[in-house]
Amino acid sequence: MKRGRLLSFGLMLFIAALSAACAAQVQQKKDKATTSKQQVLDVLRSTNAYFMAKWPDTGKPIYTTRWRPSNIWTRAVYYEGLMALYSIDRDKRYYDYAVDWGTKHQWGLRNGLETRNADDQACGQIYLDLYELDRQEERVLGIKKNIDFVMDSGKVDDWTWIDAIQMAMPVFAKLGVMFDDPRYFDYMYRMYSYAKNEEGGGLYNAKDKLWWRDRDFVPPYQEPNGEDCYWSRGNGWVVAALVRVLSLIPEDEKHRALYLQDYKDLMEGVLKTQRQDGFWNVSLHDPTNFGGREVSGTALFVYGMAWGINQGILDASVYRPALEKAWQAMLNEAVHPSGFLGYVQGTGKEPKDGQPLGFATVPDFEDYGLGCFLLAGTELYKLLEDKPH
Repeated sequence: MKRGRLLSFGLMLFIAALSAACAAQVQQKKDKATTSKQQVLDVLRSTNAYFMAKWPDTGKPIYTTRWRPSNIWTRAVYYEGLMALYSIDRDKRYYDYAVDWGTKHQWGLRNGLETRNADDQACGQIYLDLYELDRQEERVLGIKKNIDFVMDSGKVDDWTWIDAIQMAMPVFAKLGVMFDDPRYFDYMYRMYSYAKNEEGGGLYNAKDKLWWRDRDFVPPYQEPNGEDCYWSRGNGWVVAALVRVLSLIPEDEKHRALYLQDYKDLMEGVLKTQRQDGFWNVSLHDPTNFGGREVSGTALFVYGMAWGINQGILDASVYRPALEKAWQAMLNEAVHPSGFLGYVQGTGKEPKDGQPLGFATVPDFEDYGLGCFLLAGTELYKLLEDKPH
């Protein structure tokens, strides 16, 4: 009898301890849900510090299935995020880290100055950002020569996949502004229009207000549930491209109204597909095809929504709850104490690539997912007031 009472008492203690632990976990989640500028900045610093510590040599080639130079698009997207972070957190280490990367690659492009591949041109966005901060000619010469080469060819069908729009379109926009030359604006419009309306019959679906990744996914291609295949990160790339271009081009640029409408329509299409937990699936219209949490697409959508609210373009009452829910989801479910980001889909072009995803899954490239997260967090930081929201 005495032994039974002791067991019962021990069980009560165990249940009490378990309840206390659960309550603490719930409270921790609640604390995280109170987002302030400082909390956002802290997590951006933490995730970025993890990456910089892991990659102290900015020129070190990246190995996955083979060696690749570190001025490829994946690393360029990271530096886009780093430059965004630098705009709100003027830590000289960020600037030096970016300059060292450009210097190690002699401010060049992966496949030379006559490459037409948008993935090669993505690094130019950072080179031009750094040129604006310190006008050293070597920072701008290579990327300008390359884009001039593209325009001189008269060929406008290079952007055959929607990722390319983000990788290259902002380069044209920035050159047009920096050199006060509308030819860059006109040419990027022709390339954008070709991808949107002609490539594969047109990669944009006005009905769903979403983009097919490339001609391989234009109907009759279907997802397992019979829907069209709209890849999350691919649509995120178009969001980022339009945000960056609209941030750069003049108010009177003749195609600005079209880009603005495309941006607003795309954000509407994206909003309709958000998961209940705040994330977006890798397949926006088919949650059965490798459904689950995914950070890179989610972060790009947060970036687009926060920017639109900051600019007075999107209705905050509609989009702010969605973006804050998404931010909290990433914060609570994907960010490790070390600063590593889980649930980032590896490189590819469709839902099945880089699967399965998990909290501890390391993608083939760790850089671009962080870049997307830094872009999102920076725009959210600008949106937040100093007091907790």
